[in-house]
Amino acid sequence: MCGIAGGIFFNNDKISSSKFRTALDQMSTRGPDAAGVFENDHVLLGHRRLSIIDTSESANQPFFDTEKKYVIVFNGEIFNFEQLKNSKLSHLNIQFKTHSDTEVLMQLLIVYGSECLQWLSGFFAFAFYNIHANELIIARDRYGKKPLVIYENEGQFLFASELKALMPLIPAKQLNPVSVSLYFQFNYLPPEQSILKNVRKLKPGNYIRIQNNVVSEQKYYALQIRKNDYEKYTYEGACNELVKRMNESVQERMISDVPLGAFLSGGIDSSVIVALAAQHTRQLKTFSIGFKDNPVFDETFYANLVAKKYETDHQVFFLTEQDYKQEVFEVLDYLDEPFADNSCIPQYILCKKTKKHVTVALSGDGGDEVFAGYNKHKAEYMIRNRKWLAHAATIAAPILKMFPENENTKIGNYFRQLNKLADGAALSASERHIRWSSLLNTKEVQSLFSNDYQSKINLLQLTSLNTQYAKDIQSSDFNEILLTDMNLVLPGDMLHKVDMMSMANSIEVRSPFLDHKVVDFAFSLPATFKIDKNLKKKIVQDAFRNYLPPELYNRPKQGFDIPLLDWFKNDFNDYIFNTLLEKKFVEEQNIFSYEAILRLKNKLHSNSPGFVHGTIWALIAFQYWYKKYMIR
Repeated sequence: MCGIAGGIFFNNDKISSSKFRTALDQMSTRGPDAAGVFENDHVLLGHRRLSIIDTSESANQPFFDTEKKYVIVFNGEIFNFEQLKNSKLSHLNIQFKTHSDTEVLMQLLIVYGSECLQWLSGFFAFAFYNIHANELIIARDRYGKKPLVIYENEGQFLFASELKALMPLIPAKQLNPVSVSLYFQFNYLPPEQSILKNVRKLKPGNYIRIQNNVVSEQKYYALQIRKNDYEKYTYEGACNELVKRMNESVQERMISDVPLGAFLSGGIDSSVIVALAAQHTRQLKTFSIGFKDNPVFDETFYANLVAKKYETDHQVFFLTEQDYKQEVFEVLDYLDEPFADNSCIPQYILCKKTKKHVTVALSGDGGDEVFAGYNKHKAEYMIRNRKWLAHAATIAAPILKMFPENENTKIGNYFRQLNKLADGAALSASERHIRWSSLLNTKEVQSLFSNDYQSKINLLQLTSLNTQYAKDIQSSDFNEILLTDMNLVLPGDMLHKVDMMSMANSIEVRSPFLDHKVVDFAFSLPATFKIDKNLKKKIVQDAFRNYLPPELYNRPKQGFDIPLLDWFKNDFNDYIFNTLLEKKFVEEQNIFSYEAILRLKNKLHSNSPGFVHGTIWALIAFQYWYKKYMIR
């Protein structure tokens, strides 16, 4: 797990090596153990190393073959590198100089080229350079766990693991108005989108080849719904197969030359990972966060049950509200693009605390997207299977809007959820899914902006992108909903959050639910195996029922919730409205409508705040980023 950066230069428009090294150092927490740069007349490649497998200096990067014809910079892990070494390279009598997956990957690319990408089990972003042919290949893993940000102009093609490494290299930074609008819609930037013009992310499952100044991009993997396999397994058989594949995935991800542990929230997904991992090590180290001030959100009781059952070396980090507030600005300071999923705060704290004990942690990330674990999935199931509900919700919508919405009270949150259900009930399945995946609708987003900035947003392009994000939802097959989440929410929000917050603390997080053999299997199963009128993540819950304490079942799903509403009303109110959203600055900035900001402030202090704190947090993250990176 590391940070990479580089560039290929077409018209003698090469940046200086000193400037490049400064840019590379912006990612020092991604790779605190070593740093290196390769340079010739055409290319710069840089690497910051977090040593995980073969921690010796001989495995440092940039990494060369023995004849110095090829060089690679690589971020991630290839878990099946030993198998590939034996099955694909053993007949070639290659003299390996390390025990690293980096060297195996490089040799696979030398011998097989881009064909080898489909064989890799793991997560990665890398750049592989044929020095004599001046040919560069960059690639990203199947689901987008490892990031790769690209900046292009006529004279150069630059890339890095994080935008902050490209910031010193981009000559004239300009906001992308469509991306700004999408950010406030979703609370994150969808895959490929960047907040800046001429910047984008490489799509998951894609690779780029650059030769003779020609840039070509191709897909080597696309997740597909395998309807022809729906009858391959009985439900019992599918449960058994899931246990087998998950066990193999967990075992594969326990390869490490540094201390390894697991996050244990007390939810089903992380508990499954711990139950399986505990079978492959003497005493697994596990880590949880406890909430001293908010026992209603505290899941440590359930985490302790799992830890006790599997006799793990369990540590709970009990946090107060003040602990959270102290970390808010560290989180904001690390973000190099606006990102408004507020669960990044507890994720950051968990990684920071865990890093003191291990360098690698297993997690349950991906289980909700693959196996239908979100409340919006339950709502969609109900709309599809209880036709009267959609009709009733549509009729009741005007009445529901009369009731106060407040996430901090049980009845207020109930009406908030009912209103969201009613908002989507009258829409098509694809429109509904985008609405339920968004914080604000298009009209609400546009109302945030000044008249001048609204005129800069191409609404046709915005509509086209939203349609594209939901293009796979075309029939009654519920797997289309999950496929959409895999392509939109997973890389844009969930994986981005975990990568950023873990790398901020130099810790590698591995996600067994996202092994491609598990994911491909999941999309060969009918959706009825995953969700019904009683259960979300049905097959996960049933397959591992004998592995987990019974108390984990039949209880509401909980996330990393923090009391933003109260914070914004009190402790941070002055900082938000008199600093980040101060009238003079907002009007000079000319992005937002100050009248809209006042409406948000009034709603925040009303008895029906709804989810206004989510929009305010999005504004905070944007303004903090803007002041750091766009004002010089």
